[in-house]
Amino acid sequence: MPQSLVDSDLAPPGTRDRATPEGRKAVGPTRVLVAIALAAVMLPISVTGPGVALADMSGALHASAASTQWVLNAYNVAFTAFMLAAGSAADLFGRRRLFLSGTAVFALASLVAGTAPTILLVDLARFVQGMGAAAVLTSGSALLAHTFSGAARARAFGIFGASIGFGLAMGPFVSGLLVGVASWHAVFLVNVLLGAVVLVLARPLPESKNPGARRIDLPGVLTFTLALMLLALGFVEGPSQGWGGVVTLGSFAGAAVFLALFVVVELRVAEPMFDLSLLRRPTFVAIIWQPVSIVFAFAALLVYLPPYFQGAGGAGSTMSGAMLLPLTLPVFVLPLFTGALVRLLSVRLLLAVGPAVLAVALLLMTFTDPLSSRTGLYAALLLAGTGIGLAFGVMDNAAVSVVPPERSGMASGMFNTLRVAGETIGVACVGGLLLTSTRRQLSADGGGTAGGGTASGAMADDVVQGRLGSVRASGGEDLVNRAVQGLQHGWSVVYVVLACVALAGAIAIFTMVRDRDLDQSSTAQEGL
Repeated sequence: MPQSLVDSDLAPPGTRDRATPEGRKAVGPTRVLVAIALAAVMLPISVTGPGVALADMSGALHASAASTQWVLNAYNVAFTAFMLAAGSAADLFGRRRLFLSGTAVFALASLVAGTAPTILLVDLARFVQGMGAAAVLTSGSALLAHTFSGAARARAFGIFGASIGFGLAMGPFVSGLLVGVASWHAVFLVNVLLGAVVLVLARPLPESKNPGARRIDLPGVLTFTLALMLLALGFVEGPSQGWGGVVTLGSFAGAAVFLALFVVVELRVAEPMFDLSLLRRPTFVAIIWQPVSIVFAFAALLVYLPPYFQGAGGAGSTMSGAMLLPLTLPVFVLPLFTGALVRLLSVRLLLAVGPAVLAVALLLMTFTDPLSSRTGLYAALLLAGTGIGLAFGVMDNAAVSVVPPERSGMASGMFNTLRVAGETIGVACVGGLLLTSTRRQLSADGGGTAGGGTASGAMADDVVQGRLGSVRASGGEDLVNRAVQGLQHGWSVVYVVLACVALAGAIAIFTMVRDRDLDQSSTAQEGL
């Protein structure tokens, strides 16, 4: 066996700790798993919580639809943009150190967001919170890959996936309760408490590094961050500025330029944070793109369905969170049975079936609405959650199992970057598409008021954010009915687009992933 592998992630725990300057008394793998699992619960709450609180938050802070979207997009952009850098930093400075630092940053930013008096300060705090989340998720995945191997690693990542699923499952419901009992501020402040508990649990964890890592790719971080921010800006401003407007087209063009520069940088830099050579492996390419086909739809549904339920469905904040349970509970439960599922079905099949089932569910949702067909809506949401849950328990382990163990930090960074990029682009794209489709439908109906496109645009902003009170004040129940019909049309368009994305992902996974690559990786780990 090469000496570099012995000196890195595959060395026995005691050897690793002595070789690291910050070596400390080893703790059991259970504590490692508990700390990382709790962090995995904390992170998705910060994604799903604001979705439930958007209607109350936008009203309390007098925010427009675009500025409210940045409460979501600022977090997602930072989360995605710093994922690769966090993976490299974990290998360079130590996974435990980055895990603790990221958790502290995340908790402090949550405190600022929960006490902010303006929407601008909330947006800025959410960006910093996303940076901390990137460090936590990437270093946490690498710590698991470092601590466990073989069948134990599969079980650990199954629990990790279940923890993420639990956060996603209970996030909307708990956030709805917090908004109902307290206010939207509590949705952010609960993460301060969770962050403090994670810090206490994680402090004595053993340290690990990649001895071959030397520096962080700052030019890559800069170009990738700018590309993602401009892409999100284009989707957010498109509905109000016009998809052919200077701001929108300029944002998309700038995103393309910086993305091209990012590729050039990664090809030339000595220590790239995105190792393009790994893309020569079809299995790895398919696996790191697989989460995009899942989370593109999942994140958008979690964010925009609660305001839809509150407005068109007439549900309160607590009820709107509870209505998402058929979607989110399977994402928590199914990863717990990952080990049994893998013995019955191949990993490739599980990865492909997930987005395929999701695509079918999304098409079924075009026939439902939250007011007149809740039973059908719940059934479709349950089917969608089943498809997502099938993939969640296996995709993290698959991503780090097809690369050498000493590069687990980078592999985790690449995988999670594309996962969160899918969330970021999905939330931004769906927000823009929903506003545009609703606005066009209202304009086609005459908007219901004498103001043409301007009135339709303002009404679309209100109905998408669940603020039907403003619409009712402008024109009564007749105008409310027209606004709801326009929103339902917008959602039908969104469902079809998301179904196409999921189906394309299922086809790509099934045709590109090679079972022998995953089997060989598992065999190698068992033998060590």
